[in-house]
Amino acid sequence: MMHTAYTLGLPQPCTTSVIFASPHSGRAYSKDFLRSTVLDTQTIRSSEDAFVDELIACAPRYGAQTIAATAPRAYIDLNRNADELDPAVVSGLRRVTHNPRISSGLGVVPRVVANGRAIYRGKMHLNEAKARLDAYWHPYHDQLRRMLDVTRNAFGQAILVDCHSMPHEAIDALHQHSEARPDVVLGDRFGAASAAHIVDQVEAAFKNAGLRVARNAPFAGAFIAQHYGRPSRNQHVVQIEIDRALYMDEETISRGPQFRAFQRLMEQVISEVADFGRASQMPLAAE
Repeated sequence: MMHTAYTLGLPQPCTTSVIFASPHSGRAYSKDFLRSTVLDTQTIRSSEDAFVDELIACAPRYGAQTIAATAPRAYIDLNRNADELDPAVVSGLRRVTHNPRISSGLGVVPRVVANGRAIYRGKMHLNEAKARLDAYWHPYHDQLRRMLDVTRNAFGQAILVDCHSMPHEAIDALHQHSEARPDVVLGDRFGAASAAHIVDQVEAAFKNAGLRVARNAPFAGAFIAQHYGRPSRNQHVVQIEIDRALYMDEETISRGPQFRAFQRLMEQVISEVADFGRASQMPLAAE
């Protein structure tokens, strides 16, 4: 099912409390946006979680819902708060939020793509930034909130698996020769976004598929994990970062020869994760 701001995968029926999301795989680059940027069409895509939506597309076959963004991350970043506007790229701001993400150019309307390359030559007016929020940010988050509320009411809990990809080089600095480089980094904001047993089960599913897993370093979870992760309300968020080199050519932003094999491996993981959110395992769903 398609909305301008997102696509949905809706199983019939929904049999698990697990929702898979991809907020950064959008690739609808409008002609207006491409005209407004100083970057070429290849470089503008460098921040995109390319093909992550395809890696989770099988989830409805296992009774799980999916939501994937259509707008590119370079245009609007759905894993930022709506008020994280950068005065270096948006003019007319009355109130400015200060945080390291904005300072580094990665606010809700990004100033840069990967490796700090500037997207624009000048600034846009606040009205343009608000139009992007209204067209893409708000509809995506309104829908995600509805899905979480409905799921929690039906199953007694909701588990959001927020799926991302990381550049292969992103973990170079942290994992030198002596230490095995992780294939997947799970982020639960150090326990604030999800109950430990949920993260344990997600980790076990990836390890069962033969992948090396790390937690919270270098990615602990951003706005979505922080905002929606409410373990005390039985609402859990686990952010997943997958090494892009496992399934794609990062330089050409194309599916690698190993893509189909990795897609099958992800299907195994998704099946296992969906299983532990089954209605039969949750007494509340039967009451």
